[in-house]
Amino acid sequence: MLSLTFVFWMYVFLFSIIGAMRGWAKELLVSFSVILSLTILTLLQTYIPYVRDVLPRDSTALFWTRTSVLVVLVFFGYQTSNITRFAGKFTRERLQDALLGIFLGAINGYLIAGSIWYFMYEASYPFNMISDPINTGVPQIMDAANKIITYLPPHILGVPAIYFAVVLSFVFVLVVFI
Repeated sequence: MLSLTFVFWMYVFLFSIIGAMRGWAKELLVSFSVILSLTILTLLQTYIPYVRDVLPRDSTALFWTRTSVLVVLVFFGYQTSNITRFAGKFTRERLQDALLGIFLGAINGYLIAGSIWYFMYEASYPFNMISDPINTGVPQIMDAANKIITYLPPHILGVPAIYFAVVLSFVFVLVVFI
């Protein structure tokens, strides 16, 4: 049996490899799509009465709603077209592009896998095959899970921070990509 901590770090590593192959510009767009999805989820839970009042925070339906919004926006973030403005630079600076892609890919793995883990945590782990790592009885797994859960993206990017993240993302897009 694998712990969620191991699976989390495995996905961070996998996304860093993907980031090295795709490059920093495309990975940055994926990061922005995750930030956008977390913002949409915050707005849904704050201002949409059905999501706010009817769905309990620990429900499986809320877990699937959150995960679906995240996965759909991440999917479209990965379906980027060629960014022709940077094409000439990338051939000359391939090593720098790959290294920054590794870093941004790892951040994307943290954002995506961490968000899904946090959604499972808030839904009280709605699957039979996935157990709560805090209640495993193994002290090392419990300590590692407790430390990671406090640093998962939806927990860190709360109500004021997520709005600043969206503003910074749009400023970056306007300055660098346009």
